[in-house]
Amino acid sequence: MNRRKVILTAASVAAGVILPTGGTAFGQAVSAATSMSQGGNVGGNVGYYRLNVGDISATVLSDGLIGGSPRIYASNAPEVELEEVLRQAFLPSDHLTLNLNTLLIETNGRRILLEAGAGQTMGPQGGRLFDNLAAIGLRPEDIDVVVVSHTHPDHVGNLRTVDGGKAFPRATVFVPRDDWNFFILSEPDLSYMPVPEDFRRNFAAAIRRSVEPVMNEIEFYEAGAEIVPGLTTLPALGHTPGMVNFLVHSGNDQLLLTADLAYHPIVNIDHSWLPGPDRDKDKALASRRRIFDMAAADRIPVLGFHFPFPGLGRMLKTDTGYAWVPANWQF
Repeated sequence: MNRRKVILTAASVAAGVILPTGGTAFGQAVSAATSMSQGGNVGGNVGYYRLNVGDISATVLSDGLIGGSPRIYASNAPEVELEEVLRQAFLPSDHLTLNLNTLLIETNGRRILLEAGAGQTMGPQGGRLFDNLAAIGLRPEDIDVVVVSHTHPDHVGNLRTVDGGKAFPRATVFVPRDDWNFFILSEPDLSYMPVPEDFRRNFAAAIRRSVEPVMNEIEFYEAGAEIVPGLTTLPALGHTPGMVNFLVHSGNDQLLLTADLAYHPIVNIDHSWLPGPDRDKDKALASRRRIFDMAAADRIPVLGFHFPFPGLGRMLKTDTGYAWVPANWQF
């Protein structure tokens, strides 16, 4: 497949831009980005998206948006090239918007939330998860299990209510043990993060505040554990000491959740620039290649936590790396 065509397709879908094309598949993919007018979220746009993984019912639930300088998420990109890539993708050069795509799965009579979301720990545009739960007829009390891939604030922020209470009062919360040891049981050295020192301090404090309501109830797990039947964790170390990816599986169907292996498909997939927040960049790169290769070879559908909503697509292996192909929208 022509790499330039793939990149232009992925870029234009991510930007929500309709370009002339002779193919119906591309037109359908663009519709996924431009005709989200059903459901309840800011401006009337949809904040949830339903799908099935075999016998497992799943719903992508948006917690809103965060973002920052593109340089943070493409730390080794040449400045001129980065600006040109963003321009070609119809994205601003001074700010990269990231989505917060949590996933609710319903299986064996239990509701399991994968990633708690940011709340407003990283800006005022987060914290939409609870509105989107309500839009599908559920309350926080209806969640039985919350599993986080790693303990960065945008993945644990919604564990705490505004008044300091437990946001999911009935849920058992699962956290990778190595992340807990690094971020909670010690004073984490965040000097590797390409952000100002006050941001690092607030970042570490936000993690601790977020998990305070569940401090004494955490269930720890190691990468490779099966949390419940149909939900397996895969080691994806490097971004944090204990980060995992999730593999949801039922029968012959699978869905791979890649957490923060990549922040945005334009800068971390179509171009293989390194995310600045990766604690161990070499180890994170090895995890990225291993899991992306698996997703491409086995043609596994992928959900990117920070990708343009609803974050679903497939990984395509190219002659120089990978390309992101968004999934067609399904009503």
